[in-house]
Amino acid sequence: MHTLSKYEIDTPALVIDLDKMDRNIRKMADFFEKHSSNLRPHTKTHKCPILAHKQLQAGARGITCAKLGEAEVMALAGIRDILIANQIVGAQKTARLANLARHCDVMVAVESTDNVAELSSAAGSAGSTIRVLIEVDVGMHRCGVKSAEEALSLAQIILSSPGLEFEGIMGYEGHAVMIPDFEDRQRACIDSMQVLISTKEILEKNGIEVKIVSAGGTGTYNIAGTYPGITEIQGGSYILMDAHYAGVLQDFECALTILTTIISRPNKETAILDAGMKAMTFEFGMPELVGLPGANLSFLSEEHGHVYIEDVDPKAGQKIEVIPSHCCTTINLHDIYYAVRGDRVEGVWPIAARGKFV
Repeated sequence: MHTLSKYEIDTPALVIDLDKMDRNIRKMADFFEKHSSNLRPHTKTHKCPILAHKQLQAGARGITCAKLGEAEVMALAGIRDILIANQIVGAQKTARLANLARHCDVMVAVESTDNVAELSSAAGSAGSTIRVLIEVDVGMHRCGVKSAEEALSLAQIILSSPGLEFEGIMGYEGHAVMIPDFEDRQRACIDSMQVLISTKEILEKNGIEVKIVSAGGTGTYNIAGTYPGITEIQGGSYILMDAHYAGVLQDFECALTILTTIISRPNKETAILDAGMKAMTFEFGMPELVGLPGANLSFLSEEHGHVYIEDVDPKAGQKIEVIPSHCCTTINLHDIYYAVRGDRVEGVWPIAARGKFV
């Protein structure tokens, strides 16, 4: 039987180096084995149930999703403990969520009394129970209650709402995770954790049990993950990483690449790749070339990558790997991963939650 080599994959293609990915999973799992908090990895990064199962097998307590559609995909793959770290609003979506709650132990973030009321109504109609976390704004200024007093009032309403089970609170210090200097990142993260824990303390002083305090990302896993009172961390990018995050945090390996082909050498200083904006994103900067010293991606058009060349002379037809600058948005452009160990393709895995932004 012919075994497919990585360099026989048709391009552009999204490739996972399984050895690097396995080491990333193990390193994060080892960290949480030594601390009292747990890992609840964010699957909005990889959008692939088999990768979520690998994280759970390594010890993760459950998973995090960004959207209801992602949670539905993960539940269909047999995953039960799911946090949707977002507000699910409106009759159509809350009905879907309440139905999903009949098949898995789903939690959702809330921040308003109106949303609590519609979730309670949907749960009653479906005959299910929806677990909820109050989201606290810890500095992102995006979603979440703005004070501990607001959280207390909302928690009291949740506790008296049929069909809802109050589990605790969550906050995301996304404004801190990409700060390059560790001490600056640590200060920003700790400021956010203090907001979250002070909210927990006020709830508990008023007789409300707070079982879960969920926070953190890959960039702050070892800060929020050791902060007293935090029970779980929602790190996502660590499993595959990207060039931008690797510039901030060197703890994990870049396991994700885009395999491309040079399709043209219009002149000695330029090579053209068969992958452009429809294969990789660049909101965090240009993706990085692998194995072409002195060369760099100068810009992307829709279907082409334009490479500036100095010291090398690649040929048309040569295959080149590129490290995405942002793994999450690049992955969402692709339908499948090629899972590779060494130079051998070990599997082809659907990105089943791709495009599930509803």
